[in-house]
Amino acid sequence: MAPYNCGMYCEYCDEKFTGRIVARFCSTKCRVYFHRAEKRLRIPPDELTELDRWVRHRSKKPMTVKNRAASSTNPATWASFSAVSASRVGHGFGFVLNGDGIACVDLDHCIVGGVLEPWAQEILDRCPRTFVEISPSGTGLHIFGYATLGAGWRRGNVEAYDRGRYMTVTGKRWKCFPRTLANIQDLIASL
Repeated sequence: MAPYNCGMYCEYCDEKFTGRIVARFCSTKCRVYFHRAEKRLRIPPDELTELDRWVRHRSKKPMTVKNRAASSTNPATWASFSAVSASRVGHGFGFVLNGDGIACVDLDHCIVGGVLEPWAQEILDRCPRTFVEISPSGTGLHIFGYATLGAGWRRGNVEAYDRGRYMTVTGKRWKCFPRTLANIQDLIASL
């Protein structure tokens, strides 16, 4: 019998619950809803989808919904989430970071064989409850949240940006992280 843990969060409704350590959901209802939702388009947090800062991408190059080159610094090439969701241009979609307080930490090559590398686990252990998704490659993570950086940076397999970039978005949450944004300023400062 698996031991119990009283500090877990449901992967569907994000409510705290007590259950077996292997449990992912607070109820059968949430488990069923989660698996049904997984079959539909994965939707990023409302804080992102409400903004008209979306692009399509082809091989990580930003594209407009009309199949032209897009720019992470030209708002005329961005669209709404519903427009990029309806478009079939390229391989997926991305969110533009424009310096308004939304930032992203990109952890490259941190998932090997479905297991998180120890260095990345240390970062997630310090991470507030914010939106964390699996990157399109399936080997990285994107941590979205509120922060101001100014100039972005790259240190080894970790990058952080809040402007002048776009991030590919899958909407596929990592483990039990919620579908909302939190303040990640302290996390970025600790990196």
